[in-house]
Order: sequence, then C-alpha cells, then structure tokens
Amino acid sequence: MGDIFVLVEHRQGKIRDITYEMLGLGEKIFTQQGATLTALLLGKGVNSFAEDLATRAPKVLVIEDDQLENFNSLCYQRVLSSLISKYQPFLTLIGHTAFGMDLAPSLSVEMDLPMVTDCIGLSLEAKRLKGTRSIYGGKVNANISLKESKGYIATIRPGTFSPKIPGDKKGGIILEPSPLKEAVDAKKFLKYIEAPITGEDITQAEIIISVGQGIGGPEHIPMIEEVAKNLGGVVACSRPVVDRNWLPKERQVGISGKTVKPKVYIAVGISGAFQHVTAMQGSETIIAINKDPRAPIFGVADYGIVDDFQNVMPILKEKTKK
Repeated sequence: MGDIFVLVEHRQGKIRDITYEMLGLGEKIFTQQGATLTALLLGKGVNSFAEDLATRAPKVLVIEDDQLENFNSLCYQRVLSSLISKYQPFLTLIGHTAFGMDLAPSLSVEMDLPMVTDCIGLSLEAKRLKGTRSIYGGKVNANISLKESKGYIATIRPGTFSPKIPGDKKGGIILEPSPLKEAVDAKKFLKYIEAPITGEDITQAEIIISVGQGIGGPEHIPMIEEVAKNLGGVVACSRPVVDRNWLPKERQVGISGKTVKPKVYIAVGISGAFQHVTAMQGSETIIAINKDPRAPIFGVADYGIVDDFQNVMPILKEKTKK
C-alpha cells in the first residue's frame, strides 16, 4: 500500500482539529496495512505548522505559494491533482467541512477516483476501501464498498475520531515546488466573515453538562449552570430544549446542532435519541442521569445514575463548591 494523504485544513493562523483527527484515523487503520501517513500542507509562511505536523506524521509535504495563503478550491485542486499524479497515494483524506465539500467532489472527477463522503468509519476489504456513512438523519449507518481503484478520496466527519497525539519522533519535512504557474482568476478569496458566537463555544469545552426535556422546565437550568461553572464547564442541551426556547440554538448538541468531544459529558434528563448520541459519543467520559433505567443514553454512558435529577444535582452542587 502506498501513501495515505491527509490534507491539512488551516484557517487564520490555526490548524483545524479535523486535521489531527484524520491523522489519528490514518494511523489507527492504515499504517497497520503498511501505508505511510503523509500530511499535505498548502499555504504561505507555514513553517510553524510544518514543525507541529512533523510530530504527528512520518512525512509532511509542504507547498508554499502566495495564491495558497487563503483557501481557494481551484488553487488547491491544481496542487492536489499534481501531487496525486506524482505520488499515486492509495487514499486522500479531506475534512467534510465547507472547505472539503467545496474541493473534494471536483478533485474526484478530475482524477477519476472513487469518493465516499461524510465518513464516520473507514476500513479495507480485499484491498478495496469501505466507508461508513450515517444516513436518514442518523437512523441508519450504511457501509459503502467502493469499486476497485488505484486510489480513493474520502471526506471525514469532524468530531468523529480521536486526534493524533504529538510523538517524540519527528517526521521528515519535504518542500515541494508549487505547480501554480499562473494566476487563478475564476475564483478569488476576499475576506473571512465569522458568524458571531454568543456565550460559550461548546465545541471547545472540556466539561459539558447537557440537559434534555427530562428536566421539566427552564427553571432548573440556573442550578445546572452553577454546577457547570463550579466544574469549569459549560451547559449544552438536546434539540427539544432549543425547540422550547429554554436555551439558544448555539448550545444544541446533535446532528442538527454541534458535534462535541469533551473530556467529560454529563447528560441530564436526556433520553439518548440517535440524533443526539451521534454528536457526543466521542466524549472521553460520559455520565448519564435519568430516572428511566431503559433510556438509550445508558447504552453509551460510562457511568449511569438512575434517579430523578432533582435528587442528584443538589448534591453535585454542594460537592462541586468544594
């Protein structure tokens, strides 16, 4: 097996988490098959990124060009098609983000490579790539076997895989000449316009207490917010809580909300519908509090408390004060 290419996604001076998650996926699955994990870093003035990536990948290919300073799918496609033609990788991994969804389909068509998108799992079957996708709103996981090919492209759902941890051994950094010989005028980067974030960004929190409609009403949220504050965490919620206007949309965890992977996730009064579980099951430790012993949330929880949350949360409130 040849190289596994991982396209580095970076924006405004920061490597996005999806990059480390794809490196973790590549190491876990494909290096066992004899593949070489290679990070593809496109940009301008990205030496610091290359040094960081070299602690997580055996090889880092760096292509610097003024036109790569900001993401432009046309520029990226020209560079990637050149690299794929030269190195003939077995698989190219791209994040299933706005960045990747703009780039991957046209790259697949140009290179005539089979592609599977929005993957929550990847595997090999008789040297053919198989991707697992969540379909019908998360109700079904579909295993998709791609036709036999010299190479494949897959886009990976953010927040699904554990990130690659930096190692003591440093990989090699290889500078590749840019294949961009002329200006790309059909599409131009203008500027970033960030959507305003009100309150805490739950995707960055290490501790989350998430509430569901099982808490009965918004009058209980202040107590839960106090516990979260004592723990250094934030309060999130399931969709029914947003639908009832108990908490704003940016606090929602779920397929139609945000995907989170905190160190500790405490689910309070959440039944555990698949739409919610899909977006939080990657948490390191999951604690469920629900008075229904048959609630599906207990199926993914590391620890479970079968009791009314009103009996549990006051105790946690007092304990966390200390």
